Amino acid sequence: MTLKLRSAAVSDRGLVRSGNQDSVHAGPWLIAVADGMGGMAAGDLASAITIEAIAGLDVPTPDDALVVALQGAIEVASTRIREAVEEDGSRQGMGTTLTALLFSGTGTCAALAHIGDSRAYLLRDGALTQITRDDTFVQLLVDQGVITPEQASSHPRRAVVTQALQGDTVNTAFNTVVPRAGDRWLLCSDGLSNVVRADTLAEVLTGNPDLDACARRLIDLALRAGGPDNVTVVVADVVDD
Repeated sequence: MTLKLRSAAVSDRGLVRSGNQDSVHAGPWLIAVADGMGGMAAGDLASAITIEAIAGLDVPTPDDALVVALQGAIEVASTRIREAVEEDGSRQGMGTTLTALLFSGTGTCAALAHIGDSRAYLLRDGALTQITRDDTFVQLLVDQGVITPEQASSHPRRAVVTQALQGDTVNTAFNTVVPRAGDRWLLCSDGLSNVVRADTLAEVLTGNPDLDACARRLIDLALRAGGPDNVTVVVADVVDD
């Protein structure tokens, strides 16, 4: 048995922003979402650079090489972002989040890389779990007990990230997981998770077996909630190849 990903991705600029700074990749071995920041053109560029740098990982990879492969691609992305800023000083401050899931060639292991406030959720046996932890100011407040998770969802500084790919050294969070056939993954930018509740995400992921329809339904819910930001989703099923 070889497990791999069957995925669908949708991205929308939302109802407020003039353009879309998100970038996305959805393939059989790799899914990833990057949410650019630091100005329209610069945000676009940072997220595109990052997705381009890791897209080459969408090939069968040995179990013990997954994290190393992700680390290397992230270092390449960081270097290219730094070089882009050096080429044009107006890009100073540009950066991007990154949440990426890489499957091994056997499907017996997967590695997750995370920087910023895009998220990864795993739906397994009907239960939805947020796998990533937001690198944000309000998450630090939650961790310190200053505010509750409910208060964090409406905090005026919830979009302030504490980690991002900006060309400097960054502390990327890595997790490894053992996949199961029937798992469903959701990777998304904060344009979805900031406006749609987790219980609603679970309901949509559970109730829409078709990947494309599920992804578009999630985008629709974000737009119905006002669409204040770019919104990007990848929905991926773990299947027996």
